Amino acid sequence: MTHIHASAIIDPAAELDDSVTIGPYTVIGPHVCIAAGTTVGPHCVIEGRTTIGRDNRIFQFNSLGAIPQDKKYAGEPCELRIGDRNTIREFCTFNIGSPGDVGVTQVGNDNWIMAYVHLAHDCQVGNNTIFANNSQLAGHVQVGDWVILGGFTVVHQFVRLGAHSMTAMCALLFADLPPFVMCQGQPAAARSMNFEGLRRRGWTPERISGIKAMHKALYRDDLTLDQAKTRIAELEDDQPETAVDVAMMLSFLDQTSPQRGIVR
Repeated sequence: MTHIHASAIIDPAAELDDSVTIGPYTVIGPHVCIAAGTTVGPHCVIEGRTTIGRDNRIFQFNSLGAIPQDKKYAGEPCELRIGDRNTIREFCTFNIGSPGDVGVTQVGNDNWIMAYVHLAHDCQVGNNTIFANNSQLAGHVQVGDWVILGGFTVVHQFVRLGAHSMTAMCALLFADLPPFVMCQGQPAAARSMNFEGLRRRGWTPERISGIKAMHKALYRDDLTLDQAKTRIAELEDDQPETAVDVAMMLSFLDQTSPQRGIVR
């Protein structure tokens, strides 16, 4: 335990790997579990039923595992789970889940989360995302893999963001953001697809061509959502290499409620 600063307050019931580093004046509660290689900076509070994986870098002044900002919460044993190799910068607040949903707020692996980010109760964040400063997620938001949130993005409760999507600075989302789509505005409107991001991740020109065709069906051909889904489903016949991406898009659109709709 030589990696724990003398001024830190660690509950005896907390489970910390011997390689964990804890900075000055940090407080760790009794139901916290932190795996090997994770570093926690000074002046953090980690409480509640919080599980943190391996090799995370948690900077100073974070609040992780506090009870949800939900008046209905009555002390139920809900959780916060954080995966491996995440970077969590200063002044972030991640709350535990609530009994009105799955009861778990979940953060995956290899995420880059900048300062002042808020994850409300029952948010589900995938892998390899980037949240710029002051991104704010209300309760029950779902964020897919490789999503990028511009600074000061605000997401309404129960909204879903599909994999590889991206928001501009100060975007305000009231509707679901489909996979690959880039949006901007208050409320957010679709601007393009994240073509450059896909190229940087090694996507072939053929797959990117399929994404362009999906963009055309959803946003340029004046189709209803059902008509666009039919057009997208037909892509696989002409471009078999798009099968995985078509399936992802159709699965996302099929789960969108008529009341919520998609960013258009």
